[in-house]
Amino acid sequence: MPCGTPRFALLLAIPFAVCLAAGEAQQYASLGDFRLAGGGVIRDCRAGYRTFGTLNEQKSNAVLFPTWFTGTSKDLEALIGPEPGKLADPSRFFVIAVDALANGVSSSPSNSAAQPRLRFPRVTIADMVNAQRRLVQEVFGIRKLHAVIGISMGGMQTFEWAVSHPELLGRAVSIAGSPQLASADLLLWNAELHAIREHKDYRDGEYEQRPEIVSLTLLHHFALVSPAYRAAVTPRSGFEKYSAAARERDRERAFDPNDRVRQLEAMLSHDVAARWGGSLARAAAEVRARMLIVVSMQDAMVNPASSLEFARLLRISPVRVDAGCGHLVFECAAESVAPPVSGFLREGLPRTGFFDDLLK
Repeated sequence: MPCGTPRFALLLAIPFAVCLAAGEAQQYASLGDFRLAGGGVIRDCRAGYRTFGTLNEQKSNAVLFPTWFTGTSKDLEALIGPEPGKLADPSRFFVIAVDALANGVSSSPSNSAAQPRLRFPRVTIADMVNAQRRLVQEVFGIRKLHAVIGISMGGMQTFEWAVSHPELLGRAVSIAGSPQLASADLLLWNAELHAIREHKDYRDGEYEQRPEIVSLTLLHHFALVSPAYRAAVTPRSGFEKYSAAARERDRERAFDPNDRVRQLEAMLSHDVAARWGGSLARAAAEVRARMLIVVSMQDAMVNPASSLEFARLLRISPVRVDAGCGHLVFECAAESVAPPVSGFLREGLPRTGFFDDLLK
């Protein structure tokens, strides 16, 4: 039986260091015909995931780590480990890195046989979370997560978890996420959506070859960091080299435009307070988990205002990071982000005895 599967915790006689090597290979859970919040259905829905570490016998050490916008569970692997600067330690936790719907790994326009391209239905952040809930409960038999942690769109999913499923998690960590998009966010994500839809080679999603949309690449990179930071690290004379490198990275990643459209639509509809007329106070009143909210004060991609307001409503102190690298704060200011996050996760981990002593 592969390390990290739900029944592996029973094999306690095997030294668990075996499970702490490289992360699991890509795995999939079948969710059947998955009904969406908006009434649609994803046919033969699959949820992609990777696991790191060992699920303890009590199933009390599970940490769910959903992906960011256009990200995959493979991308999250770099942030999982026992080393300083990592966010989730698999020597303590059973980390489930889960691929959000429409990311090209879980069911998406690009990989659906029954609903290819834009015949794939629109999804929401809530749909992503509901798919993850089923994965956690049906595949792993976990009744309550120790924590959910997410970055950017992953942070949006974290807020959705905390508000919509308050009884199913003990802790929630949002890094550069948002409970409710600001007008600046709506401006950016609508601009990206229009850049795709209006490109001559997109053809309403029925393109023969993946179009290279240069305006989309440049727009996205413009919002990743502050203008002052970009001007400081990229001299005017180096712009062409920087621009070419950004375009090359996008070509190498080859993220499908239809997948991007569906994830953009999910973010644009995101508002954990929608059912209460947009009241963040009413949404915050639903939260039962302890929350850690990390914001980048110079974030031009996901405005920090609503996260700061949510923290105020919860009467908690957010972690404010004022770094010019903006949305990429979890990378360029890891020394300000990782310690409070990893410490917050460790604080609530129940002690189970012998192994805890070894891991001090």
